[in-house]
Amino acid sequence: MINLDEYIVQRIKRIDTELDGFLPASERLPASLHQAMRYSIFAGGKRIRPLLMIAACEAVGGKMETVLSAACAMEMIHTYSLIHDDLPAMDDDDYRRGQLTNHKVFGEATAILAGDALLTQAFILLATAHQGESSSAADRLRVLQIIAGAAGSLGMVGGQVVDMESEGKTVELPIVEYIHTHKTGALILASLQSGAILGQADTHAFAALTRFGECAGLAFQIADDILDIVGEQAIIGKDVGSDVHRGKATYPALLGIAESRCRAQELRNLAIEALAHFGKEAEPLRALVSFIIDRSR
Repeated sequence: MINLDEYIVQRIKRIDTELDGFLPASERLPASLHQAMRYSIFAGGKRIRPLLMIAACEAVGGKMETVLSAACAMEMIHTYSLIHDDLPAMDDDDYRRGQLTNHKVFGEATAILAGDALLTQAFILLATAHQGESSSAADRLRVLQIIAGAAGSLGMVGGQVVDMESEGKTVELPIVEYIHTHKTGALILASLQSGAILGQADTHAFAALTRFGECAGLAFQIADDILDIVGEQAIIGKDVGSDVHRGKATYPALLGIAESRCRAQELRNLAIEALAHFGKEAEPLRALVSFIIDRSR
């Protein structure tokens, strides 16, 4: 039985060390920009996407070192999206991960540019071979294409637009599912697929991890929607009830909390079923999907 807490702590420590090395030093000009980038990167994120990428790589027999730069790139993309998501032009949030949001500390202009810089730095990492990484140029190119697609208008950014356009409106379940699978699920799925590719997964393993990622990504956002209603701000580290206040299209808004919880549990079970042909090497993934559903922040 895996000790998930130990697994997470060890890998987050390594991820954070690599992130520190990949980002420009805080005193390097322009210092305010680099400080803003580091402020949000090291604000206490759960590192779910990098953890899933590493676990997917390990599940197919790969080594953590093979995916570290791609995992860090994914965290940079995720963090950029949070910085922009918190801006007054979008969700206008004051707190993220228990701290003031980036624009509250550094101003809106610098926050926008910090997000831009993190996104750009992520693709520099994805396009560059790093020491200890055994992946081929073809595999790195494939991963770059998958992550770029997941981050763009047909993925996360597109989901964000539909999310904003749906505020205050009565929408059907397919629209809610579109928002969730694109705004949140796309990067989670890309994390699993990237880990599989860099770990040299065969066709069947790649398909299984894709199915796992589809279920886990949707389950993650449903759990997030539920926490926005029932969570405590001191624990989850951001404003509570903001989704309801803005009239956002969420599973709880459409189906209620009880049915949303049932749907999240169903997705957890489907994700675990997708790993049926894996052995103990996939235990971290099985444990992580339960962590995603049961988390309190």
